[in-house]
Amino acid sequence: MLAGDVGGTKTNIAFYTVTGDFSPIAEHTYLNKEFSSLEQIIRQFYEDTGFTANTACFGIAGAIHDGRCDMPNLGWHIDSNALATSLGFSEVHLLNDLEATAYGIATLAPNQLATINEGTPVRNGNMALIAAGTGLGEAILLHTNNDYHVSASEGGHADFAPHNEEEITLLRHLTARYGHVSWERVVSGPGLKNIYDFLKTSQRAAEPAWLAELLAQEGDASAIIAHSALENEAEISTRALDIFMSAYGAEAGNLALKSLSTGGLYIGGGIAPKILHKFYEEAFVTSFLNKGRFSTLLAEMPLKVILEPKTALRGAVAFLRK
Repeated sequence: MLAGDVGGTKTNIAFYTVTGDFSPIAEHTYLNKEFSSLEQIIRQFYEDTGFTANTACFGIAGAIHDGRCDMPNLGWHIDSNALATSLGFSEVHLLNDLEATAYGIATLAPNQLATINEGTPVRNGNMALIAAGTGLGEAILLHTNNDYHVSASEGGHADFAPHNEEEITLLRHLTARYGHVSWERVVSGPGLKNIYDFLKTSQRAAEPAWLAELLAQEGDASAIIAHSALENEAEISTRALDIFMSAYGAEAGNLALKSLSTGGLYIGGGIAPKILHKFYEEAFVTSFLNKGRFSTLLAEMPLKVILEPKTALRGAVAFLRK
């Protein structure tokens, strides 16, 4: 079986056996900017490994409609029937990337999760998943008929809701730039850069020359900002990351309420493990719990960060096997 996790920046792809554990036979990561389509990546993977597959499942950073997806952060059009015809698959399944990650949660061992809040999980309660990376993904795991049904979502594109004066000013700044301001414009890798730019231009926060020079170079600006914040190297970066975490907590709490995730809320994506200790701090936790009369309910919900970077791949495999 062939499984893939197709993000806005890179694609993780691997071969697995039909039965067994979740150790791949072969795997590789490709940068999407070096390819024009998912089909091209699959053909390259075939050539690199010498293997082919009969069935395939891909978690994709975008909404899936009728086996097709137009990726908002990459511009690729992916069609499951076209892939099956072109590459000879007997079946191809496309899942939203958060949907694939959600299916992967059940495959994780305790040491592949970090517990932010033990809470008091309700047996057979709903669960939810939120994940910031190149974009912001959300999914709900609804308990029904003694199993979990995963519902994909594009909740990250819902309207950003500021909850203090500074964030109201941030919203005005981003509205002038984008028109519509979604949660993804704030809670994502590019969102962290948006916050930084807001502090620099609208709030006149001081930017050290060495940091300006680093950001002017070609590279991952969000990673540079996060690193300088974690190392306490620049006040503007520290403030940007705190605003980011506060917004992340607020939307995680919103999702927990909408899904009534009494079984637990999980935080996925590539950013969370890199800034793990920030999830234990006030900026995130206070915003997560700040839901008025329902704060007590949220305090009882388990809250965990997914540490396993290949959870979406594992989920794609689990879906095929299921």
